[in-house]
Amino acid sequence: MGKGAGGNKVVEPKIFDSMSYLVANIPPVEVLIDKRFLYDFQTDKSGKLLGEGEWERGHWVSVKSIPNRVLLFETYIDKFGAVYDKLPIHAFRWRLPKIDDKTYPLDFLQLWDCLSYNISVIEKRILRGCKTFTTLKDRSVIGGEYLFTIDTAHSEPNEIDCGWSETPNEHKSYNISKLDNGQFCAQPNNRTRWYQPSRTDDIEAIPYFRYSTKVWRSEDYGKWRPSDTNWDYIS
Repeated sequence: MGKGAGGNKVVEPKIFDSMSYLVANIPPVEVLIDKRFLYDFQTDKSGKLLGEGEWERGHWVSVKSIPNRVLLFETYIDKFGAVYDKLPIHAFRWRLPKIDDKTYPLDFLQLWDCLSYNISVIEKRILRGCKTFTTLKDRSVIGGEYLFTIDTAHSEPNEIDCGWSETPNEHKSYNISKLDNGQFCAQPNNRTRWYQPSRTDDIEAIPYFRYSTKVWRSEDYGKWRPSDTNWDYIS
């Protein structure tokens, strides 16, 4: 903090790194936690899973990203004022299950493991609350509602990049949606469709798009350099 004209204190702007390492804050989405996960899938004397068919109420606090593992969510549990860490996305629901709900396993809800320790979390403002249509690994489509997105990169230049987070055709983002069957999912862009009534021509049309495989740079085009003398850089 410095001093401006007249000796008044001037608050200097803070600069934050937009990437988080390992753990990042996420919106406090209200969730139900499958109590089998809270018992770590232990059984009683009869062999029945403890907590089977039971749910604990809470809300998300943060998310962890460890390469070659799924996203791991930290959750505040209302009843105990406790925080429980490192649960996968299939441990949660946003409402109680109904008889006709189809429940999907983990590998359907999150298709790809994490690519990096470095993550950022963003709610894509223009997509807030949009109806989503997610294509699962069996090619079935399930409706939902968009919540936020987790994205990854290799942000530390002094560490060897041993992953794929910055390889165009391997990079994945994780769009978090609440699904119509009561579960959540974390799916990449090519598995998620967003429906905006005033902007979407045909939500059932199949995109012809191919994976982006190219790295684009503006300084690769010929031998060119700015002027050394002209302020507008015109040579």
